[in-house]
Amino acid sequence: MHDEEPRLIMGDRADGDDAVANGPGDAAHVTGDIVVGVDGSKESFAALRWALGEAGVSGQPVNAVFGWTASWDMGDQPDNDEGWDRMRERISAKLRAWVDDVCSTLPRKPDDIALTSVRASGAVALLQIGADAQQIVVGRRTMGRVMRWFSGSTSSTLTSESVVPVTVVRMSEPDEDDVKQGIAKALGDERHGVNLGQDAGATGASHHDRLIVAGVDASPSNSSILRFAAREARLHGQPLHVIFCWQIKDLGVVPGYERAVAPMDVNQRHAEHILDKVIERADLGPDLDVRPHAFHIRADHGLVNASKYAAHLILGSRGLTGLDAHFLGSVSNRVVEFAECTVTVVH
Repeated sequence: MHDEEPRLIMGDRADGDDAVANGPGDAAHVTGDIVVGVDGSKESFAALRWALGEAGVSGQPVNAVFGWTASWDMGDQPDNDEGWDRMRERISAKLRAWVDDVCSTLPRKPDDIALTSVRASGAVALLQIGADAQQIVVGRRTMGRVMRWFSGSTSSTLTSESVVPVTVVRMSEPDEDDVKQGIAKALGDERHGVNLGQDAGATGASHHDRLIVAGVDASPSNSSILRFAAREARLHGQPLHVIFCWQIKDLGVVPGYERAVAPMDVNQRHAEHILDKVIERADLGPDLDVRPHAFHIRADHGLVNASKYAAHLILGSRGLTGLDAHFLGSVSNRVVEFAECTVTVVH
């Protein structure tokens, strides 16, 4: 038998409480694992580090998943059961070593980490194992746009097919933020404070001022986005900035201008009214500091611009799907590709 079917191998798991500890701001209890893809790349290590940091705040268990295939560089493919058993042992040991290496860089090792290896592609493994997770976390690959167009990526597959939120962690070089801040200062603009309506390059918000931002539209399906974002804001003791990037076609009929084109200031007020209603429907509670912003700009341009100030950007997966999304792109795919911060796509 050559064991051609995917097979799960579960590592040791420390006993942990099922209840999840509250974060700052008395955040609601969170259920479900954080499932994170690990494959030995530096991007996957960044994703694992982010997931473990999140679990350190929320108290959630983390499941580190390695989806491997026969093409992976582990020597010749076994031709009997004993050979496959040895292969699995080597893969499990490699996954444990990766996780231990990342944990060694953290102030404390989380109490509840599971290790899972499965013979399948990374995307298939994560979709299978993360189907009931609270979120799936992966690192953003650094391949170029042409390569992405031909081969796709794990993150784009997950954001289009997963039924649970998918977080794509952007890995920065250690001094990248400091360099960008230095460039902004060298160009003569050292203003403090953040105006999300401006070109982000104009202000260069510092790392400590970075924000949790949710991007919404005028549809009635924003509540899941806002609830996920509100949980993040509460966990980290931050206000929640909610951005509605609008164009005239998004506003529908503006009251009083049923047979005429409304002036831009009227459109802006109507967009702000729409945003207020979106936030009101989500019923986020009186304890959360919610800061709404409506901007007249294409959604992908506005959200990528906002990502330059954000620590975490949360948006939905709507619009183009399938071949249209592959050839024409969708807002969520473009934001994931070009954003300068960690992005979660909520379904």
